[in-house]
Amino acid sequence: MLLGTYYNGVAIHRAEKIIYAHLLTPHRVISTCRSSAGGLRDDLEYLYNHQSCEPSGHNLSDELHHMAVHHPDVYRERIAARHGLPAERCTTMGTAANMQAAAIVHEAFRDLEVVAICTGGVETNAGRAGDPASYHEEGGDYVMLPAPHAGTIVILLCISRELAPGTMVEAVTMATEAKTATLQELSIPSCYSDGLATGTGTDQIGIAARLGGIPLRGAQKHTKLGELIGRAVQAALRQTLARQNGLTPVGQSRSLALLRRLGAREAGLSEAIRAHLGPDDAALLGRNLHVVLNDPPTVAAVAALLHLRDQFLWGVLPASCLPEVLTGYAAQIAAAVAGRPQRLSAYQEALAVAPVALTPEAVLDLVARAFTLGFGEKWAHM
Repeated sequence: MLLGTYYNGVAIHRAEKIIYAHLLTPHRVISTCRSSAGGLRDDLEYLYNHQSCEPSGHNLSDELHHMAVHHPDVYRERIAARHGLPAERCTTMGTAANMQAAAIVHEAFRDLEVVAICTGGVETNAGRAGDPASYHEEGGDYVMLPAPHAGTIVILLCISRELAPGTMVEAVTMATEAKTATLQELSIPSCYSDGLATGTGTDQIGIAARLGGIPLRGAQKHTKLGELIGRAVQAALRQTLARQNGLTPVGQSRSLALLRRLGAREAGLSEAIRAHLGPDDAALLGRNLHVVLNDPPTVAAVAALLHLRDQFLWGVLPASCLPEVLTGYAAQIAAAVAGRPQRLSAYQEALAVAPVALTPEAVLDLVARAFTLGFGEKWAHM
């Protein structure tokens, strides 16, 4: 099915488990395609993104997945043949994401047009640059370390103007920055550390720029091209993550969503909070846990505490200030839960009786004690 035609140079189609850009005029393409069609090319006609399996538990596709990893040219030929595309003219991306959840965003300024086609899944494979690796290349093959999970962001970009070869690389950089900025705004946690994600372990990108005319020499943030790339990628990625994973700014405005990168789960957090409450308060909290956790001022206090923890881990804040800062902002959580900002100093004193640390376990314990303290006073003296 034809989804749209842009700048008389590219047509976007979707068929069974595939979405592809048909280049109607010559384009320069740069891609992370693992087959021989990857890298910088001027002779391609198609960029496609193919769903090779379901995100989890799909053992029936092991052969296809193995082919994509170890025999990418064979994989490209099989998928191209299935959809009537010339394999030698295709660059290939692969994912477990649903092609029906793909997002297409078009941005334009004067004669410059940028089209972003994105799919994405981040709930099981999001990672932060520098996280522990999942495999190592030795002797032309992959040696697996801890097995990676499924989840991939695929970005296809089509641009109406020719780009110099170096500008193609700049465009990749700009699209990558836009992707990372979007994940940061959504507070997506890494699945491999307790940091915020900057991408997934299997992200892919393909950019096609129409040949002809004077090549553009810049795709940095100061250029209009850089701006359009950033806007298009961010908008498309937000849309596809909302469709694929249900990830939206409103959905992420939850204490548990923010605390998940420290290993928090609802049952464990509930138990930790209720353990220090009386039977009646514990039962009441259990019936209203989501409301308490999702209260906007409380979410704000949790977000502030986690951000300050990052500042300590990154060395921005000195360790000598750790007890005062963490207990002070944990007291903000207690005050928000209780609805008693005038009790802030008292809550900080109560939370300071136990030592604080930056480990996930220590921070979760501090947060649980703050919730306990706040909820224990929420209905007192009424």
